[in-house]
Amino acid sequence: MRTMDKAERIMMVKAMEFIARQINDEEVFEIWLVSGVADGDIEYGDLSVRPGDVEELGTYITDEDFADLMQTFLRLMEAGNESGGLYCDGVVSKSA
Repeated sequence: MRTMDKAERIMMVKAMEFIARQINDEEVFEIWLVSGVADGDIEYGDLSVRPGDVEELGTYITDEDFADLMQTFLRLMEAGNESGGLYCDGVVSKSA
């Protein structure tokens, strides 16, 4: 049986949260707020892993919830690509 790497999962959750917030379509991003990470659970731009994160973000890193969150993120990226791409630091991603 494999041991869960909580720090790695927390990094992934925070990275997905940061990237999701760069979606250049508010309606698509709202999907993340409903089915992804709740607004306010992670401070914008916080990609660090701190001791209290396991307690605060523990519901996102259980096997089933973590798998669901990654699937939601992938679907969100597909939808974002079709409707405005990503916007970060004044730059919009190029359309396919």
